[in-house]
Order: sequence, then structure tokens, then C-alpha cells
Amino acid sequence: MDDIVKQALAKWPNVPHCTGWLLFDRRGNWRMRDEAAQAAGAPGEPIRHAALLGFINRNYEADETGQWFFQNGPQRVYVELGYTPFVVRLARDYATGLLTLTDQAGNAFEPAAVYLDDDGGILFSDSARPARVALLHDHDLDLFSEHADLAADGQGGQFHWRDDAGLTLEPVRKAEVEKRFGFVASPAARAAASS
Repeated sequence: MDDIVKQALAKWPNVPHCTGWLLFDRRGNWRMRDEAAQAAGAPGEPIRHAALLGFINRNYEADETGQWFFQNGPQRVYVELGYTPFVVRLARDYATGLLTLTDQAGNAFEPAAVYLDDDGGILFSDSARPARVALLHDHDLDLFSEHADLAADGQGGQFHWRDDAGLTLEPVRKAEVEKRFGFVASPAARAAASS
């Protein structure tokens, strides 16, 4: 968390939280949702300002209940998730020949497990406690396919991550991902249900 954010929290500790205004979509884009977008159930406008994106990514974390938020100075802005709290990009490092995974902030993501959901999405989890889960960006499905062997029934297989570290491709139901990995996809819906 940025020092300026920590200072603002110390100075104004009781600023109310907000929900519904920020969305993290299935392609790793941050989107601003004004009242009209929220009322229409629209994703909102993508945020393109590089400094703001960096600020959001550096101050993005989860609370103890699995709700992800962006700490915007003294205000906690809970994030609506298009699917998972992270989106990763798969690439080949041509200098080493190794595959790499990076999250939406450009940070390395070291997979511990890989999943195939019932909608054809590929998800990775890491070994953090609790595990972070990330959706593979759909532009990288071809590269993933080049390094995966699917079972004949399409329910599993093997992902060849490293020469010495293959990962079993496990099936997962899309409807169970949120509960299985302990995150809240819609803090706004949770807040509305509790009020």
C-alpha cells in the first residue's frame, strides 16, 4: 500500500466505504461505473490513465471476508469482479524459452494449480494463503493449448508449465469458483442484501 494512502487512513479513519463504482472485468481491465452504468448493469468505462492504473494495482487487496477493494486514500472502494480477482497473461520468454504468467499489474504469478471451468475458461491458483485465483486472458488460449494435453472427455489433462513441473488440469464448475477460492464477486450485491 502506498505511503500516501496509509497517511490518509491515519488522518481520516472513518470515511465510508463505497461499492458498485469500480469493476474488474474478465480481461483484466479496470472500469469506472457511474450511477447510470450501475443502474443499467453495464460494465462502465475502461480506465486508461497509466498512473491511475498503477495506483489502483498497488493498493488492491482483499479484506478478511474475501471482498476485494482498492484503497483510494481514506476510502475503501469495493470492486465488482467480472469473474476472478486476478487476470493473467501467458507468454513465452524467448530468451529462456520458458513460459511466464503475469497478473494485470505485470507481477509474476507462479501457478500451483490449473483448472478448466465448464465454460471453457482456464484458471490458475498460486500457493499463497489463501490462494489467489486468476483467469487466463482469452487472447492466450492458443499458447496455453500448445502446452496442454486435454483428456478425451475434456474434463482434465496436463499443462506443461516447466520441463520439470507439469500441472494437472482439474475440472471446476464456474458457479463454484467464488466459494471454492473464498472471494466475493459482488460486494455491492452483498451490501444490498444485508441492508
